[in-house]
Amino acid sequence: MGGGEIRWQNHCLTERPASHIKEFPRDGPYLLADGGPPMNPTRRDFLKLTTIGGAAAAVFGFDLKPAYAQLRTLKIARASETRSTCPYCAVGCGTIIYTIGDRAKNVTAQVVHVEGDPDHPTNRGTLCPKGSSLQQEIMNDRRLLKPLVRRPGGTEWQDISWDDAIGEIAARVKKTRDETFVEKDAAGHTVNRLESVAWIGGCTDTNEFNYLVVKAMHALGVVHLENQARV
Repeated sequence: MGGGEIRWQNHCLTERPASHIKEFPRDGPYLLADGGPPMNPTRRDFLKLTTIGGAAAAVFGFDLKPAYAQLRTLKIARASETRSTCPYCAVGCGTIIYTIGDRAKNVTAQVVHVEGDPDHPTNRGTLCPKGSSLQQEIMNDRRLLKPLVRRPGGTEWQDISWDDAIGEIAARVKKTRDETFVEKDAAGHTVNRLESVAWIGGCTDTNEFNYLVVKAMHALGVVHLENQARV
């Protein structure tokens, strides 16, 4: 091949005249093809090169946006849209949950994608990193799907039905109210308040639900009351 000598230099096959080839350790810095000063690229250099390469691809017609758009279209082509609210904070961002399933009875649809709702007045389609991870929260195999109770002195959680859970909560609220209800304060004024029970509403609770909750809590005499709802 041209009378030169072929050697491996840092895993790069080069053809140069024998007089131009210099031996360097295989684990040493990378060499220029012409035997120039060695290069030792850093992570920052690599990121610069990949950024420049991506920009060049866009300039010369290699735009990946249509490919990404097509991939998203295929992902949700047969999916059903369900609008919901992000449960993480009090902002109440709107979300669209895409599910795939035959809608047969007793069949749980599979969540394939979650994104912000562009028609929602709060977030206009955007989501924070926590909201963007909603699919992982929904599909998490450790997610609780039914009530659990740990009895006094027990070490294990037990499954109970929703009816039993609601019944036990109601009984405990009544017992607490009967034992701690305050009719009059120290000055003898009638106050009719319950200071041993507190209520806080979640961000996925609607205003209508919280309206009913506030009326119920006021009827019990609860004064420590706050709602997180913004929808």
